Amino acid sequence: MATSEASDALLDFLADPAHLTLDLATAVDRCAKALGLEHAVVHLVDVQQRCLVPQTDVAERVPVDGSLAGWAHRTQSMRVEESGTGGVRAWYPLLDGAERLGVLAVTQTAFTAASLVRGKALASLLAMLITSKRAYEDSYVRHTRTQRMRLPAEMLRAFLPPRTIGNARVVSTAVLEPAYELGGDAFDHSLTETTLHVAVLDAMGHDLASGLTSAVTLAACRNARRNGADLPELVESADRALARWLPDQFCTAVIAQLDLATGLLRWSNCGHPPPILIRGDRLMTDAMEREADPPMGVPSLLVDRPRHTHEIRLEPGDRVLMYTDGVIEARGGETKLMGLEPFADYVIRATGGGEPAPESMRRLIHSILDAQEDRLRDDATLLMFEWRAAG
Repeated sequence: MATSEASDALLDFLADPAHLTLDLATAVDRCAKALGLEHAVVHLVDVQQRCLVPQTDVAERVPVDGSLAGWAHRTQSMRVEESGTGGVRAWYPLLDGAERLGVLAVTQTAFTAASLVRGKALASLLAMLITSKRAYEDSYVRHTRTQRMRLPAEMLRAFLPPRTIGNARVVSTAVLEPAYELGGDAFDHSLTETTLHVAVLDAMGHDLASGLTSAVTLAACRNARRNGADLPELVESADRALARWLPDQFCTAVIAQLDLATGLLRWSNCGHPPPILIRGDRLMTDAMEREADPPMGVPSLLVDRPRHTHEIRLEPGDRVLMYTDGVIEARGGETKLMGLEPFADYVIRATGGGEPAPESMRRLIHSILDAQEDRLRDDATLLMFEWRAAG
């Protein structure tokens, strides 16, 4: 198929409103044919990012670790292999901005430069389609789960943003475990033209009330920042919301705002473990160590002083890690607590080798889980963001 014919066929596909209601497998098939591609299958990554699940009954699950498809997902780059049926298969990463959704497998008798480009275009189109539909179509959620999810986790996950967001100046990525049994841990991150907003929360307890506490806190923070509140006012809004609606509950949190132009980071620590600053291949010990204010909620109302807002100027390439205490309380080899230094050392080695930040977090949380035989003593949440130089 000539390039102009493929472009016209794709435009006809996109212009037909009937295609908006197609199931994913049918949409993939028709769109692939419109681009002159022989066969394509979407594989979405599961909740724990351990396997790639095909959105068709014909193909099989593929492990993220130890497969070429997984390599494409982990490195966010295309990979090509023989298909085993006499053709060639290309694996394309499915990326919605900085968020890794999975991979697209395109199989051809033979690839040309033009068909490789069309495969990449198809992957970009499908990533947008998947993102727009997965919020209200349960088939996407079912395919990416490998076990039953408990009610508190179901409720809390409904409030969480994508695992990874980013632009030319910053990338922020987070992971949570145990994926199907979350209690009160949560994270949030969002972008405006000038600012990255991030938060990590740890609510008291490990039940539905804990999840409600984190959900109310997230909603209060989002409502305040979307109404133009500065950081101190935002934290105060969360305090008031918890005191009014859940007076018997409280949560610890670090809430921060990063100026994307200057690298000025401002944060408030409400009874939470302090963030970690990594600069180059060094852990900047105590760089963000400050006296913590009381947790959010009732405890904050019992102290007759305003909360503190702290500041630090980041350098291009700096990485800031925020976490809940379930991370450093996890046990590693020979039953020793993991601690901050091994945690930071892992990130330094991973990112020093050029590994994408989302992949570093994925492998780190898996190493923690594997050491615990998938039985954490507490929820473990990690969020890392990296500020980059202009251009």
